[in-house]
Amino acid sequence: MELGSPGAAPGGVSVSAVLPAGGSGERLGGATPKQFCAVQGRPLVSYAVRAMERISWISDVIVVVSPENTETMKTIIEKYGHKKVTVVKGGITRHRSIFNGLKVFAENEFSSHLLQKPEVVIIHDAVRPFVEEDIVAKVVMAAKEHGAAGAIRPLVSTVIASAADGCLDHSLERARYRASEMPQAFLFDTIYEAYQQCTDYDLDYGTECLHLVLKYCKTNAKLVEGTADLWKVTYKRDLYAADSIIKDNLSQQVCVITNVKETLAQVGFLLPESLKSQIKVHLDISENNSFSIGMEDLTMIKKFARETKKKNILVYGLLIQCKDPLLLQETVNSAAALIMALIKDRNPELIGQLLVA
Repeated sequence: MELGSPGAAPGGVSVSAVLPAGGSGERLGGATPKQFCAVQGRPLVSYAVRAMERISWISDVIVVVSPENTETMKTIIEKYGHKKVTVVKGGITRHRSIFNGLKVFAENEFSSHLLQKPEVVIIHDAVRPFVEEDIVAKVVMAAKEHGAAGAIRPLVSTVIASAADGCLDHSLERARYRASEMPQAFLFDTIYEAYQQCTDYDLDYGTECLHLVLKYCKTNAKLVEGTADLWKVTYKRDLYAADSIIKDNLSQQVCVITNVKETLAQVGFLLPESLKSQIKVHLDISENNSFSIGMEDLTMIKKFARETKKKNILVYGLLIQCKDPLLLQETVNSAAALIMALIKDRNPELIGQLLVA
């Protein structure tokens, strides 16, 4: 579902999302918190925000950051054109930050104006950028029915407990246990009540929201089997993995604008065939049938490329010339090879340059 497209929330309930993004990134190492690390030229948190924004039935997205990073987050929102996003100052722990995020729907002191309280609220980590609408819808539906729900995944490793002397005490039967993942969803009144009753100890040392509603509201969360792409960016190696996945995702679409009007039908058929369905092709055409490219045109391409790069869209110029119809397939194959190389490499140094096939 595209951003802003019409669509009703699962079960007809109103839905908002809270994204805790206040971590310091100690396990990642380095001075920059992981949520603000650039992945393919864009901060990681921006991908998670965009994933929620693209779900049209999510009304508001609350991003909770540490006080020293509020301006950084506001700059990201402005730069990448995020909508329906409110930035909230977090607390000293994860639970205190989430509580602050929930308060914008209930307490005036945490927002200049109260947002409309949702029936269901989603909680999702800002460093889990690959969440899809399908799993979000499933946990929302389950939360509506059960009061709380969360995505889970099978354990990869066996969990063991050590004795005081450092030796093995016992191990858990892996088949009976699951890893708690995100997203999670709750009836707003249930999770808010849990936080209101929460002890300082739980606020300072707890990490599991599902446990809070069980402990304080006697609500047994429904567990929803999640997909493999719900993993959390924690270590530096995870950033490299995220970079690779996002790079592949960004390389799935290409817009081809051509001025070869008389061969549009042939190019429109041959180019997707040559790309072997690896990417989606949108073919457009200009009214100018001339092959000539002047300095003014090159300057315009470069200027356009610089502007679109700010939105993380890379624009390259590729001139496809074929005066002999018999050589059209060979020329298109050459163009397809150049296109694939450009979008796979995503080299920002080549934007605005005119290549010839």
